[in-house]
Amino acid sequence: MAVFVATLCAILVLTMLSGAICRKTGLPEVVGQIVVGIVFGPTVLGLMQPSSSTELFSNIGIIVLMFLGGVGCDLGLLKRYSKAALIVACMGVVAPVLIMGGVSMVFGFDLMSSLFIGVVFSATSVSISVAVLKEAGRLDTKEGASILGAAVADDVIGVILLSVMSTLISTGSVSFQQLGLIALKQIAFFALTVVVVLWVAPWLMTFAALLKAPSGIAIMATIICLAMAWCSELVGLSYAVGAFFAGIAVSRSDYREQVDRDIEPIGDCFFVPLFFVSIGLNTEAVHDMHLVWFIVVMTVLGVITKIVGCGLGARMAGFNGRSSIVIGTGMIPRGEMALITAQIGFSQHILSDNYYSTIIFTISLVTLIAPLFLKAALRGAPARDDTAGVDSPANEAGSGTIGVTATVA
Repeated sequence: MAVFVATLCAILVLTMLSGAICRKTGLPEVVGQIVVGIVFGPTVLGLMQPSSSTELFSNIGIIVLMFLGGVGCDLGLLKRYSKAALIVACMGVVAPVLIMGGVSMVFGFDLMSSLFIGVVFSATSVSISVAVLKEAGRLDTKEGASILGAAVADDVIGVILLSVMSTLISTGSVSFQQLGLIALKQIAFFALTVVVVLWVAPWLMTFAALLKAPSGIAIMATIICLAMAWCSELVGLSYAVGAFFAGIAVSRSDYREQVDRDIEPIGDCFFVPLFFVSIGLNTEAVHDMHLVWFIVVMTVLGVITKIVGCGLGARMAGFNGRSSIVIGTGMIPRGEMALITAQIGFSQHILSDNYYSTIIFTISLVTLIAPLFLKAALRGAPARDDTAGVDSPANEAGSGTIGVTATVA
């Protein structure tokens, strides 16, 4: 316990200093926090080591960050661009699976392993993008809404693809019964989400206010957040999805600003920095030159496939070039879902020790690069403009009811 407390103290000091440096140099603060983990973790100095405690705090950081993202999200924009988000998500999955899977075969992987690597890199972790968008004041924009909606759809598609790959590997065939069960669980979750968003959460927040307990509003919001994160984990989705929809549910109450004001400082000064530092702590150095070239190629493709795939999806949905690039760069980060998928591949002996570590390193590297691309893409973009930059097809795209985010309509 003493070691963890000392490590926690050191992390907070270092992230505070790195944040000051990033603000002076114009870099996103999350970049500095990830670099702290890399430099002081096993990769460089080895002064800090990842542990079950840091992983726990990191997971809570993801939940808090996505919850605050939901609280700050404009539900009207999210509904309006739900169809566009689904198109972006589908294109953002197809490109990595085909391209990165194909390149993996060039590096000597068999077909099944190559497809699995493609599935690993199809997953998006929007929590990093949420942090950058919040810092830039662009979360509540059409691009922000599309990125958030696409990430939720991406998570659903990723779970389905992972299930298909797992059954193919273990049995040699696809179990439609298992896929049907997964689909039913996720449908039930989104049906529950609608009920919570429209009725349960607003009532609970009002009830908490009537109790007049100290910090009662923040406590009730936290209960809703953790409960929905737990439910989404039960149906095979990332807990980040449940936390995000919990934030949307709380935002429909009369206490949105109070919740944001009470919970954001706790997340920003404690849990969220731990999440980004842990990404760096879990990065391990690679010395084999063959693996180094694999990392370089896959890192470049990890960036390009999302920018091009998701950007093309945004163009198909009617967004202009600038907005399409913002959406594409916002979908670059890989995180918890990619790490979970890679871990499953390792446990099922699809990936060897060397290649498992290499893929984890690549995921971390892409995650480190992603905020820089998003910050660059946001330069010059309007802080808030719900209509400009979208061609006429976007009105049709936004008005559709297709897509997981439309379930909250």
